[in-house]
Amino acid sequence: MGKQLHLKTVEEVRQYVSEKDPKHIKVGFFDVDGVFRGKFMAQGKFLSALQDGYGFCDAVLGWDVADTLYDNSKFTGWHTGFPDATLRIIPESGVILPFDNETLFFSSEFSGRAESICPRGVLRRVLQRAHDMGFIAKAAMEFEFFMFQETPDSLEEKGFRDLKNLSPGNMSYSALRSIVQEDLYQDILDTFGSIGIELEGLHAETGPGVVETALAVDGALAMADKASIFKAFMKILAQKRGLMATFMAKWNQNLSGQSGHTHMSLWSLDGAPRFYDANGDHRMSQTMRHFLGGQLAYLREFAAMIAPNINSYARLTPGHWAPTSATWGVDNRTVGIRVIPESEKSHRLEYRIPGSDVNPYLSMAAAIGSGLLGIEQGIEPGDAATGNAYDLDVPTTRQLPTNLESAGILFGASQAANAMFGKAFVEHFSASRIFEAREFGRAVTDWELRRYFEVL
Repeated sequence: MGKQLHLKTVEEVRQYVSEKDPKHIKVGFFDVDGVFRGKFMAQGKFLSALQDGYGFCDAVLGWDVADTLYDNSKFTGWHTGFPDATLRIIPESGVILPFDNETLFFSSEFSGRAESICPRGVLRRVLQRAHDMGFIAKAAMEFEFFMFQETPDSLEEKGFRDLKNLSPGNMSYSALRSIVQEDLYQDILDTFGSIGIELEGLHAETGPGVVETALAVDGALAMADKASIFKAFMKILAQKRGLMATFMAKWNQNLSGQSGHTHMSLWSLDGAPRFYDANGDHRMSQTMRHFLGGQLAYLREFAAMIAPNINSYARLTPGHWAPTSATWGVDNRTVGIRVIPESEKSHRLEYRIPGSDVNPYLSMAAAIGSGLLGIEQGIEPGDAATGNAYDLDVPTTRQLPTNLESAGILFGASQAANAMFGKAFVEHFSASRIFEAREFGRAVTDWELRRYFEVL
């Protein structure tokens, strides 16, 4: 099993490394798409990087998930010569990896010029704005993911068709499945518990081979760190067992999509809950109402951060447990944002729009950032939806974009996004989503072949 090191400062890390004397240390970071990238670093190089940072070719911020270079980025490209981007090692991230060789591992974030488009940096700036307003944000994330009895090689050999799921059928919350597969479930619980990522729940979900987990609540930045690590390490754990896990938003058109629901609340700097008011409607404080109002008002403009991939929009369809517009309700799972009116300490919002494919740093930055704008501007959420929110006649300004290109264009033109996340990030991320849409536009899909090959 792994181990959480509880180191806090550069000096504590330096002392630990000197005492344990590892030859190499693993360092990693999450790129704009949330892809986990990194390398092994010799001890001497690591100790130097701990003080001064280290560099990666900034192409890692200028290409897509398939390492294809963006042709529309101002930040980096052939026109800049691809200089190094500097990364800062995060001392408090240190763990012993929960895999075979007990490798020492630290996460990193971009600094210097690249900090302006670093996903973790974007969330940090949003949370600093919250702090300046007198708030601390807490959050918890849930992920659904499909598991398969496949390997990377078998996926390629099969052309991603006729895949063998971990288990057949729809058996949500099945005690049968979780007990039969108890060794896998226990391995997941133990693996993440050993590195300080508490999984509050783990169970079978609807769909063949679907597993769902809920991460225990933490500060918003810590939660985004844990969620990013969970997705990356879950895929590693699966492959080490001869399995595959996917966090695609919707891998099969005939099955439900996979969610990345996010629960959140605001607290005062001295630890008092700011969403709860015993005398408010549904026990909602004015702060909570305005936070919710902002999330609803800016959902359309910020959608690219919340539904960041082509495949994200296949999940966002009516009647498949995924919202399609900026609606809210009280304990209603057909809406975009669900108010959960519980006790003073657990009174919260559930942001139901993200799929499991999100970059947790960016989806959380969008959710919290839009809420802060609502507080600053005093935006009221309007009436709560009751019953089936899919049946509501929602104005276009409150409807989600239907595809990634539209979302990227809306995001790039958003004055609110530029003000909240910074012009450099908005420009770069918008361009990256438009590039991704153009890449898909050139693809010839199986659907097109089946539909047109013979008849046209």
